[in-house]
Amino acid sequence: MAMAKQLTYSTSAREPIAAADIRAQHADTLDAIARYRRFTNYLAAAQIFLRDNVLLEEPLKPEHIKDRLLGHWGTSPGINLVYAHLNRLILQYDIDMFLVTGPGHGAPANLANLYLEGSLHDFYPELTFDKQGIHTFIRNFSWPGGFPSHLYPGVPGTIHEGGELGYALATAFGAAMDNPDVVVACIVGDGEAETGPTATAWHSYKFLNPAESGAVLPILHLNGYKISNPTIYGTMSDEELTNLFTGYGYQIQIVEGGEHDDLDAQMYGALDWAYQEIRTIQQAAREGNPIVKPYWPLIIMRTPKGMTAIKELDGQPIVGSYRSHQVPIEDPKTNPAHLALLEQWLRSYHLEELITEEGRPKTEILEQCPVGDRRMGKNPHTYGGKITRDLELPDITNYAVQEDRGMPTRRGGTNVSSMEQVALYLRDVIRQNPQLFRIFSPDELQSNKLGAVLDVKPREYEWPVPPHNEKVAAQGGQVIEVLSEHDCQAWLQGYILTGRHGLFPTYEAFLNIIVSMMDQFSKFLKISSEFPWRLPVPSLNYLETSTLWRQEHNGFSHQNPGFINSVLNKKALVSRVYLPPDANCLVSTMDHCLQSKGKVNLIIANKQRMPQWLSMDEAIAHCRAGASIWSWASTDDGVDPDVVLVGIGDNLTLEVLAAAQILRDELPELRVRVVNVTDLFILENESDHPHGLNQDMFEALFTKDRPVIINFHGYPSAVKQLLFGRHNIDRLIINGYREEGTTTTPFDMNVRNGTSRYHLVIQAIRQAAAHNPRVAARVNERVSHYEYRLTEHRNYIQAHGSDPQEIVEWQWH
Repeated sequence: MAMAKQLTYSTSAREPIAAADIRAQHADTLDAIARYRRFTNYLAAAQIFLRDNVLLEEPLKPEHIKDRLLGHWGTSPGINLVYAHLNRLILQYDIDMFLVTGPGHGAPANLANLYLEGSLHDFYPELTFDKQGIHTFIRNFSWPGGFPSHLYPGVPGTIHEGGELGYALATAFGAAMDNPDVVVACIVGDGEAETGPTATAWHSYKFLNPAESGAVLPILHLNGYKISNPTIYGTMSDEELTNLFTGYGYQIQIVEGGEHDDLDAQMYGALDWAYQEIRTIQQAAREGNPIVKPYWPLIIMRTPKGMTAIKELDGQPIVGSYRSHQVPIEDPKTNPAHLALLEQWLRSYHLEELITEEGRPKTEILEQCPVGDRRMGKNPHTYGGKITRDLELPDITNYAVQEDRGMPTRRGGTNVSSMEQVALYLRDVIRQNPQLFRIFSPDELQSNKLGAVLDVKPREYEWPVPPHNEKVAAQGGQVIEVLSEHDCQAWLQGYILTGRHGLFPTYEAFLNIIVSMMDQFSKFLKISSEFPWRLPVPSLNYLETSTLWRQEHNGFSHQNPGFINSVLNKKALVSRVYLPPDANCLVSTMDHCLQSKGKVNLIIANKQRMPQWLSMDEAIAHCRAGASIWSWASTDDGVDPDVVLVGIGDNLTLEVLAAAQILRDELPELRVRVVNVTDLFILENESDHPHGLNQDMFEALFTKDRPVIINFHGYPSAVKQLLFGRHNIDRLIINGYREEGTTTTPFDMNVRNGTSRYHLVIQAIRQAAAHNPRVAARVNERVSHYEYRLTEHRNYIQAHGSDPQEIVEWQWH
């Protein structure tokens, strides 16, 4: 009999009990768990292969086999082993627990357990405990309109799909934060463990306060193989694994052996040990005597891949090899010998011993499952929309940019960092919402001028830090910084999917690191909306700053607005992109996004001090509309313009206003309308996006036939995508980032990409000349003049290394 192996530390509440002793003490319970696992293993295998004769009431025939065989068998027996024993732990200790499953396409196992515990029936009434119900259940797997081969929102108890590997562990930690009573079990596959996101996620306990948060119980499943390769972790010895995870800060117990070893006794003891370790660490912290550098429990489960299946096929090993990873028998429908092997495999579980004549699981099987909300498929935390509490938000008028001496200032007369202003608002959101709101940031709060949020509590970090590190402490803080965008994203996902609220501020260029995670989460939200029992959860909010237009000092590598394009491609139900032009608009936008649900909100704002254009009342109205004519910057309030200048983004709007002022001062015969867009999706047609404008409203803003020059923060392709299908779009000129950048001056970034005020003036003159003869009479002279100004600019920055004072000190008048 294989024995459990453990490395103990001073925090250990007790020594683990040997497997032989556990067998002697709990033989009946372990036998019942083994029978339960036989049933779930059968159900998992049957889902992959069978469409009919699902109870094997007659010899297996080709017509009983599905035409398409999907799903992954190799990981399923391990998931079933863990699930069965987590159920036992819940029953024994009445634990508030649910499971995050990392191994991809292991849904046959999860579904088998959810069927037996009755969670599936609660949402899918046709999945009853009888012959028809079990037939429907098995047939519907990987069937059109049925359950896919990986987890998804239609599977009860799911907050993580596992489709893209690497994020399960950090998601589990996010779910545990500020949930003091919950224990989140997380299965990490050894293929998944090879990913970078998982490698950083092992450190998550260093950010988890045991007094105020719950716990995560990681279970690393080493079955040794990926699709066609050994896994890195599977090739490591027990000693090497112990050394690795001890360094991460864990104490380890190893459960290992084949199907003929007493895995049930080992897992029984390992989970009991782990649960007691968790409670010891939490109790010490909650009694005011926290353990310094507590070593949290980690179970490493080393089992043969695909155990309990056929041992070999055509002379090649199946169990314990990569050949069991997906579908071990690929052609049973057309190969009689392989069909016979499949039947032999399925009958080896002796299903007839586990069900009644009516097809109902026997009572001793169902007794292995918790009931009510203690079922992992019905744990309330996995239905975050049902338990969400709205944030207590401060009055945004308290964060309006202050006017000098109580007197109204002229437009643009006050220079303020939008980020510093919204930080004051976020500081009070944190103060008013303990255990309900968190900020996850990749070590950029101070750089992004959000330091005011630390006035309430320091950054959360549980391990001791060297002296002279201000505002970092183990005090249950609501701000976490770590140099892993993957962890920030996954923590936030776990946090909001369990009903809380959060924000992810970061550098613009490096938000692209988690594009695929945003894609997966957007899909999760989209599919969730199709199930009435999945109520909307708080939105995932990105605050994208340190934008490309002011990354001139960091250079070309830091100049990338591509995340906008990725968000635009998500479903209109989910995606939102906001580009507030000043601080008051940013505060108003943030307030809106923190109240929204079921969205992916991208907010883009510069961190540098910039002119402020709108009062708070004006900002609120402007943000509600999504776009408006800035009559104060237009000729005759924007009536009957020769050309429309549109700013989208704070830096690009500044250039629009500078161009409008130049035209007003130097070419007053050219009539200009200035429009600012803060909600990017208003450009799309109302039939394509709920924020989109119908054609009449679109023409009210941008006219029906006048030239429109758009100065956009990101790639022009994004705006072109939104405008596709609009009438008469040939009149629109779209400027934006054209992948031109280097280490240069701020204004030169605009010059290089054709978004400067001088480029806009030249474009406006040329476009207006076609229908305004007074402008046409001066077009050659004026265009030549501003082209010369551009040449002067290049010469100036080469000689001085900075922008001319007329650019740096420009103000609206």
